Parts: sequence; C-alpha cells; structure tokens
Amino acid sequence: MDSWDADGVRARVRAMAVRDPLCGRFGAGTHRYVLSPRLPEAEVRAFELAHGIELPAEYRAFVTEVGNGPAGPGHGLMPLTAARPEADEEWAVDDEWREDRLPGRLAGPFPLTDPLPGRLRTPAHALTPGTLMLAELGCGMFVRLVLNGPRAGQVWELDPDWGGFVPVSPGFRAWYTHWLDTAPATP
Repeated sequence: MDSWDADGVRARVRAMAVRDPLCGRFGAGTHRYVLSPRLPEAEVRAFELAHGIELPAEYRAFVTEVGNGPAGPGHGLMPLTAARPEADEEWAVDDEWREDRLPGRLAGPFPLTDPLPGRLRTPAHALTPGTLMLAELGCGMFVRLVLNGPRAGQVWELDPDWGGFVPVSPGFRAWYTHWLDTAPATP
C-alpha cells in the first residue's frame, strides 16, 4: 500500500507542534512543524521525466498526497521541487540539494551494494549518485533515498566522518512514520 492517510499525517504533525510550541525538538526550529502543499501529479511526473527516474512509490505518494516537506526528521524534509529555491526562505536549500538536481545525477547507478560503516575514504559525492537527499542532520550528515538498483526504496544515512553510509530504514514510510511515532508525549 503506497497511499498515505494525508489528513492523519497532518493531524499528527499539528499535534507535535502543540506539544513542542518552542520547537525544542531537534530540527524543529528549521521545519517548524509546517507541511507545505502537496505537489501536483503532473509536476512530479515532469520531475521524473526530466531526471530519467521513477521515484519510489512511498515517497512519491507522500509528496503528492501529504506535502512537499518540510516537517520531518532531521532539519526537515527537503523539497522535491522548488520553483526558485534560492529565493524561497521556507527552504534551507543547499549545495547538496542542488547537486542532486544536476543532469543525470539521480538516474546514475547507486554505487553501493553493501553498507560502508565507519569513516569514509571515498568522497561522499562519489557515493551518492542514484540517491535523493531527503534531510540534513547537520555537521555534513544527510539522509538519502536510494532510487535505483537492488537497494531502491531504502533510506540510508551518510556520515562521512564517523558513521559511513549505511541503511537506516527499509523505506520512506517506515522512516517518516518512525519520526512521527517518536515525538515527545508532552511539552
């Protein structure tokens, strides 16, 4: 099942905001528990065609049924698309986000078949073709969605200095739902 209970997700995010009015939870100061409008199917399809990819169904359904970020794990979900990201203060779009959108980058083969734990000896950008940045964790750490190959649909965490590049969730739904489920119970 790829479809999301969009109203349920939005209600849970609103409840998180009520429990954390000062945005004290890690990353909340960036995303502020805001869910942007969902993307039209035509815009998502145009993105896929422009990049020669097919987004994993769980993530695709999220951006078309729930929203194009930012409320989510880490400092929040990065937008799939942004008309003018450099002029949109709502998004903390950075070089990593822009690099993902270079021609052929997302369609490139994901170079790993096994996790790489520990300090990386390979430059991080050489390990990320075929993945989409989902969130920034700070200090050069990112969460990425694998788009192709045998690991397609998995969510991996990239920590070049200490943690390596390793899977953290079997899919987008499990990863995002874990964030919703681990919200603080009271302010």
